[in-house]
Amino acid sequence: MLGRVKVEEYREGASALRYRVAGASGDPVVLIHGLSGSWRWWRRQVPLLSARHRVYVIDLTGYGHHLAWRQRSLGVREDAALIARWLDAERLERVTLIGHSMGGHIALHVAALAPGRVDRLVLACASGLLREHPVRAALHLPRAALTGRPSFLPVILADSARAGLPNLWRSVSRLLRDSVLDLLPEIRARTLVVWGARDALIPAALGRQLAASIPGAQYVELPRAGHVVMVDDPAGFNRAVLDFLAQGPGKQSPGKQAPDV
Repeated sequence: MLGRVKVEEYREGASALRYRVAGASGDPVVLIHGLSGSWRWWRRQVPLLSARHRVYVIDLTGYGHHLAWRQRSLGVREDAALIARWLDAERLERVTLIGHSMGGHIALHVAALAPGRVDRLVLACASGLLREHPVRAALHLPRAALTGRPSFLPVILADSARAGLPNLWRSVSRLLRDSVLDLLPEIRARTLVVWGARDALIPAALGRQLAASIPGAQYVELPRAGHVVMVDDPAGFNRAVLDFLAQGPGKQSPGKQAPDV
């Protein structure tokens, strides 16, 4: 039903943040898709989350709709700055950001830019520590398709076509040049890191490193999931997220480390 709701838009010049809203009350949850993604990637999460939260499902500039390719995609830092200004414009507080892959990378920058608005982070296979040439990264795509859910491949291909090759190349080139390592010790949003053990694009070892670098972060690894963890194992992903949200809002207390897995 999410696809039938009204599409809202926050625009700054040529850059537009499109989003759908579900749920009537509760602290806001903002879902940020990854490279070649869209709102469609969160269909298995929105019904559960919207039962207790007001859920905002974002399409980043240059992604998600049939004319997306006409917009020029932004870099991870520019996307984050746009989202931070949108949070201000909407006066959203006590926000939980849930970001997948590039979306998790962006969410970390948003948390650093708007610490007063972001209370919690869920980082799903986030790309912030990945260091590879874009061409080498692309060579992992066939294996990623084999380790993921086959029935989801048409959605990936359709969303990639909507974005267009120039937008995809621009996004991946910029995210691979951007590291979040220096800002991780300063993150004070309570954080959950969720990874697929079979992730062929961003190895689980980077997930464990990411969690260990954020004060107090929790780490969950799902053994049967690949890169699109919330699609490959929606039950496991949803359970981890709902358990995390049930712990309540609040900032991290410095000094705690993620548990080993």
